[in-house]
Amino acid sequence: MNIYGRNVLLTGASGGLGQAIAKELHQRGARLTLTGRRVEELEALAEQTQAQVLVADLCDPAGLEQLVEASRDCDVLIANAGMGSDVAIAEMTAQEVDRSIDVNLRGPILMATAFAQAHMERQASGQIVFIGSLSGVIATPNTRMYNATKFGLRGFSLSLREDLSSAGIGVSIVEPGFISEAGMFATSGIELPAAVRKKTPADVGRCVAKTIESNPAEAFVAPIELRLAATLGSLAPGLSSMIQRRAGTADMTDTRSNS
Repeated sequence: MNIYGRNVLLTGASGGLGQAIAKELHQRGARLTLTGRRVEELEALAEQTQAQVLVADLCDPAGLEQLVEASRDCDVLIANAGMGSDVAIAEMTAQEVDRSIDVNLRGPILMATAFAQAHMERQASGQIVFIGSLSGVIATPNTRMYNATKFGLRGFSLSLREDLSSAGIGVSIVEPGFISEAGMFATSGIELPAAVRKKTPADVGRCVAKTIESNPAEAFVAPIELRLAATLGSLAPGLSSMIQRRAGTADMTDTRSNS
């Protein structure tokens, strides 16, 4: 799909990855509607990208309904909003579980469903892009809800793609790895070894643009070694677990010890 002139709805636009995606799509001529919870950040970004602003919280039923309705009228839906760091198991509550599911999984599913239904009714083409994570391919310690919701998002995306393949509606998922300055790992306080290579928010923005244009099932924003590790983890979770334990991954991902 050609991006120029398309109406794009982008969730999570007030965060670092969202801002990078918005700026890249603006450069390519998209007409943006930016959503998120932080008004000042959204308005500042909207000034730079000539975008409309829709302040909404995916955890709030009224806010979610606004976003679901807005999803029906755009040409491209980018489900980027997400929450990362898990609390310790001893502190985990039903409220924490619900919040993770609402933001990372339920909201994107309902928005994508509304988008698909409206476009099928109008017999219109469109593109849905989910922002997933390598954490939706391989599990790591201390990220159980993030893993659970990103695994679920990946499964929904790949299945929805097949359901809509004959309707002219593309569905893709973008899987970032470790991103500098933005995203779950950058904001969680996790300290990665110096040898671990990272990508930038701008890399994610460019990948999202390319994904809209070419409609792959899945696109990765990660160095080849991380992609191979994720593939190994998905094929052989027991071996991956053994490697992670020997490498001390649990200590690296424990934000309480890094704060």
